[in-house]
Amino acid sequence: MLQLQRLISMLTLLKSKRLLTATELAKKYDVSVRTIYRDIRKLEEAGVPVYTIEGRGYSLVDNYTIAPVQFTEKQANALVTAQHIISQSKDVSFVSDFNDALTKIKSVFRTSVQEKSELLSDKIHVFNWSYEDFTSDALSEIQLAITNFNFIEINYKKANDPTISFRKIEPCAMYSTNNKWILIAWCHLRNELRAFRIDRIQYFKILEEQFEDRQFNIQDYFASCPYDHK
Repeated sequence: MLQLQRLISMLTLLKSKRLLTATELAKKYDVSVRTIYRDIRKLEEAGVPVYTIEGRGYSLVDNYTIAPVQFTEKQANALVTAQHIISQSKDVSFVSDFNDALTKIKSVFRTSVQEKSELLSDKIHVFNWSYEDFTSDALSEIQLAITNFNFIEINYKKANDPTISFRKIEPCAMYSTNNKWILIAWCHLRNELRAFRIDRIQYFKILEEQFEDRQFNIQDYFASCPYDHK
């Protein structure tokens, strides 16, 4: 990759992520860390507001904008395909937010790429093999609670159990399996980590009250705890 191409790509990458280390960038572009240092200096000399967080990496000043990114046809096709897959989600809020975001992204497509992406969209179909009637409309709000460390109050109904239980939880992470979203949270009723199917949450309320970050790691969780999403 030529230096100019690498600098443009690096600028886009810095804009898309909050923080990147020189090692990560060197691995990404298959160059030495010393080369990355030189590239960062080039960006700074060109007036790009890159700042260094000592011992952590590089970032861009907030609100810095760059020219709209040009998507290739393959990249546009990947987004269109993702839209068809995500449309099968049982969570209404997630589908709606993704479609709104994709509409904004499509606005920067070149006309030729846009036309071909629309053509591809008409030629894709994703079957939904899940026949359960459960749906939800909580995923987007719960994702915000995870990243802002807000407590959630929920009314929850287990499978084959008519009882609805009230829980106050600390949302930690989520994963998807069999077209269902599972929330991993610290349950104050059980005083332990529990897995909750989001489509079985009957009612939820995001509280302003915040909890202390438990430094939850989802890979460690899967390694130590078999998941249960009934």
